[in-house]
Amino acid sequence: MTAFLPRRIGRLLLSVWVLVSASFLMIHVVPGDPVRAAMGLTASPEVVEARRQALGLNDPLPVQYISYVRNLLTGDLGASIVSNLPVSQVIQQRLPASLQIALPAFALLMLLAVPIGVLMAVLTRGGRRACLNLGYTTASVVVGAIPDFIVAVVLVYVFAVRLGWFPVAGRESAGSFVLPVLTLAVGGAAVLSRIVRAETLSVLDHDFIRTARAKRLPALLIYLRHAVPNAVTATLTLGGMLLAGLAAGTVLVENVFQWPGLGTILVQSIQQKDYPVVQALVLVYGGLTLVVNLCVDVLLAVLDPRSAVKEG
Repeated sequence: MTAFLPRRIGRLLLSVWVLVSASFLMIHVVPGDPVRAAMGLTASPEVVEARRQALGLNDPLPVQYISYVRNLLTGDLGASIVSNLPVSQVIQQRLPASLQIALPAFALLMLLAVPIGVLMAVLTRGGRRACLNLGYTTASVVVGAIPDFIVAVVLVYVFAVRLGWFPVAGRESAGSFVLPVLTLAVGGAAVLSRIVRAETLSVLDHDFIRTARAKRLPALLIYLRHAVPNAVTATLTLGGMLLAGLAAGTVLVENVFQWPGLGTILVQSIQQKDYPVVQALVLVYGGLTLVVNLCVDVLLAVLDPRSAVKEG
């Protein structure tokens, strides 16, 4: 563990540096003048030049990079070209709405995937119930392969348009959360349940499971106390990746449901060429992914010290 943590934190810092550098270069590799693109053709050259000067875009590239990193270290993400509001204020206003659907979606994903995966492993162990195994595998592959925005459209058509059970879009009532959360959770649950099933099948063939059966322990106790904890390693790894992916997944889902989160403002900022906001949101999404991956790695090292030894 003493070798694992410094190495893992060093990789995190290197990844953060790459992410920051990529977000900085983003505004310079885009063809044309980003300030002119954001302010429109009707803005006078004097106004555009003044805005470029205020943003520091006339300085040499190394000077801009040093200034950009220094501002990030002090918590200054810049200001929106379009609204002139601090980018940090825009993120503070939008981030809670994104978390309100991403975190419940992850919780629902885990609550669906783990029991379904374990149950299917128990029912189909040893080649039993071949038809059930085929049906489950086919369904999970198909559902897991459907893009989130298509799932969103189908759910809206069935449960909002045809049945009228939930609102089509917006965040005015508790029912508004149901369809976005389901959209984010369904595909990930299908993928993760297959991993849980495969890991559980592998664990059920181990000698300690045979010993537990030889002791005539109750089947439910064997599965919950011995099988599930030993199958959790791969589940946590993929679960962490899915949690990080949910952050990016909210971009499309929020725009389908007109959800006032980071995904909606990201698409608007791209359309309006508001690159300071886009830069900051790239850092937010990338930073969330890196932090989640670090937390998963540390948790796995605590649960299974052998992984820390291999990493160290």
